[in-house]
Amino acid sequence: MTTADPTAAVLLAQGELTVRGRIREASNAVLYCTVAHEGREAACVYKPVAGERPLWDFPDGTLAGREVAAYLVSEATGWGLVPPTVLRDGPHGEGMCQLWIETAPGTELLALVDREEPAPGWKAIGFAEVGEGRTALLVHADDARLRRMAVLDAVINNADRKGGHLLPTRDGRLYGIDHGVTFNVEDKLRTLLWGWAGEPLPGEAREVLETLGKALAEGGPLAASLAPLITPAEIDATRARVTSLLASGTHPEPGGDWPAVPWPPV
Repeated sequence: MTTADPTAAVLLAQGELTVRGRIREASNAVLYCTVAHEGREAACVYKPVAGERPLWDFPDGTLAGREVAAYLVSEATGWGLVPPTVLRDGPHGEGMCQLWIETAPGTELLALVDREEPAPGWKAIGFAEVGEGRTALLVHADDARLRRMAVLDAVINNADRKGGHLLPTRDGRLYGIDHGVTFNVEDKLRTLLWGWAGEPLPGEAREVLETLGKALAEGGPLAASLAPLITPAEIDATRARVTSLLASGTHPEPGGDWPAVPWPPV
């Protein structure tokens, strides 16, 4: 099954969910599962609300809903940057269920380089300590797919865009995962994708933001679909971020009140 299959969300929402194992590297409970419905089966990730670790800056039990909200905003952009994601009941209670993505090995999107300026085709993030008093330049690819992801992250206020949350596939697509810490009303944008900070937004990004602004208006379809997942204040803040991006016409720049780059970067 592909992420573009319009029945993927139906399979995830209605299929029988069977736990096959646990992804232990995650800080919250993340279960690798299969979901089967009417003769169809797919691999997926299930994150039960009961397995969410409490956070000081996000209400308890809300991360799964934020993951689904990020998918809905991604779909509204038309860019398809987040795998199909639903909120459903499962073996361990209500949780987020997301289509599993097989990644393409050997795709390099991030690098630490021993130089002062990025090479052609790369954008600088900043310098990082690499041990023994040495520093290296952390860079990401100057890739249109990553640039779209940077715009999405600015809209949803993603507080944790690490390299391991970027999944390139063999067919040339790029997906982002792990969107539980998003949509906060306070500015918490923390990402590796700062390479375009302060640069003018591409034309396609401005067009997408215009579309999002209309869909997020009071009574708009996206605002209505987000209402069961995040608070009215968080929807208002999302609308305000879209308005601000359009008004500035540029990619956001790091603020001084919040660590701008997640660490470790992967």
